[in-house]
Amino acid sequence: MAIDLADYERKAREAVQAFWGNREKARQKQIEAGKADQGERAGVTGGKNMDGFIALVIDIVRANGLDHADIHQMRRVLTLPGYFRPTKLWDLLVINEGRLIAALEFKSQVGPSFGNNFNNRSEEAIGTAHDLWTAYREGAFGEQSRPFVGWLMLLEDAPASRSPVRDSSPHFPVFKEFQGASYAERYSVLCRKLVHEQLYTTAAILTSPRSASADGAYAELSDLTGLRTFITELAGHVAAEAARS
Repeated sequence: MAIDLADYERKAREAVQAFWGNREKARQKQIEAGKADQGERAGVTGGKNMDGFIALVIDIVRANGLDHADIHQMRRVLTLPGYFRPTKLWDLLVINEGRLIAALEFKSQVGPSFGNNFNNRSEEAIGTAHDLWTAYREGAFGEQSRPFVGWLMLLEDAPASRSPVRDSSPHFPVFKEFQGASYAERYSVLCRKLVHEQLYTTAAILTSPRSASADGAYAELSDLTGLRTFITELAGHVAAEAARS
């Protein structure tokens, strides 16, 4: 059976459009209430910014044979056991007949500050995956095949995220792929390495300008770290799990 990509390109544009629209609504709501957060935080506290991408993933799961799987979105049922820490709260879990099918994280970052946030996001992504796979190895999820583990980042397309960045490493040289790389390029390198090191089944980086609130425009940096690969890998994994059921 061919996998179904569920018209993902159209739905991704709608998700991007909703992302920017929801940020602006949250910012305006706080301004009207007279308690706007500092800087860009006012657009984050709404908490629904990446819901369009969650809806897209749910459509992929339903379209590829797991229409009866339990897809968890509510905070109280998004916790998995860890190995180095007791638990980890994920953004979306797919469980079928007691088996963990997929665990996904959806992240976003907008300017003006990209440097510290990039490092924090990188450390979080690496640690989260290492913790999950160690817990898996130690039997935290019972005897089952490897789940799909996905990480998706939506990054603001802005001059500060596209410009080359200089690094200071006085004792040893920075790896060549990072030298002079923009933050967008660094995210693409991160995603590629997360997959190559088998920390994530697939990891994607999308860039989008604030003007995309009008048309949902987004761009990819490479095939490996693009949305089509993310969606195709997920659909294939779901279809394989459905065939086992």
